[in-house]
Amino acid sequence: MALVETRDLVKQFGALTAVDHISFQVGRGEVVGFLGPNGAGKSTTMKIISGFLEPTSGEAFIAGHNSHTDPIAARRNLGYLPEGAPAYSDMTVAAFLEFVAGMHGMTKQKANSRLAELAERIHLSGVWNQRIESLSKGFKRRVGIAQALVHDPDVLVLDEPTDGLDPNQKHEMRELIRSIAANKAIVISTHILEEVEAICTRAIIIAKGRMLADATPDRLMAQAPGMGSIALAVETAEPQRAVDVLAKQPGVQSVEITSHVNGTARLLVHSGATRPAAADLTKALAASNIVVDEIYLERARLDEVFRQITTTGAGV
Repeated sequence: MALVETRDLVKQFGALTAVDHISFQVGRGEVVGFLGPNGAGKSTTMKIISGFLEPTSGEAFIAGHNSHTDPIAARRNLGYLPEGAPAYSDMTVAAFLEFVAGMHGMTKQKANSRLAELAERIHLSGVWNQRIESLSKGFKRRVGIAQALVHDPDVLVLDEPTDGLDPNQKHEMRELIRSIAANKAIVISTHILEEVEAICTRAIIIAKGRMLADATPDRLMAQAPGMGSIALAVETAEPQRAVDVLAKQPGVQSVEITSHVNGTARLLVHSGATRPAAADLTKALAASNIVVDEIYLERARLDEVFRQITTTGAGV
């Protein structure tokens, strides 16, 4: 059974369709990145899944429970971190998390045990008795994660969990998500593409409310322009001569000059169904007295795929 499921979700605000027939499933052990440009409908979809917004049509389920017709049962299985990690700022961290535990019906003994575990795991012990309003953004985000985890839910929905954090704080947040991912279904709404490469097992891309892609990061990056191309830096005053040599090699589809500065030309070799061997290209250039300074396989970039999909509307 999928722990998170949406079926043909639609959300309209007057004439604006913010969510346009979105359907997907997330199983235990999956971390799904929900990607899109600002205004794509990410947060609206998260609010529908979490039961904070009612869809115009369609359904959302948490652990088999409809978020709107059976909201209490759904929320027992859900940990939700809204965008901005809102909390009662005049409360201390301890008081706020004790309040959240009480809202989930936990006994005092069970709550104390769980909060002690979270304080250590999420590194909140040092600020346990501080007011939330006095905390840094990173600590406020940690408190937000802690409140989502108090009742140890099967499903986590995290809206922009690392937005605005510094690199060290982002690293800590990602390590925390990795450490709990195996036993939960996690949906992360984000516009930070490095987040997806770092922690997600799948990525869903939406734009203008429509779902355009649902695939693993590797499969998405396989669609990147230049994926699998061979990049070279060669010493030559005549880069076209190097292009002509390379273009004759088996497996070479085309050769592109990307720069020519101070006698060094950078070339990109695009291959057909069979990629040419780097050693063969180097040997062919050497036979024409062209020295190769550098050669490597071009790495795919997720931001290129994201830009391609969201600007053209072509799905994967």
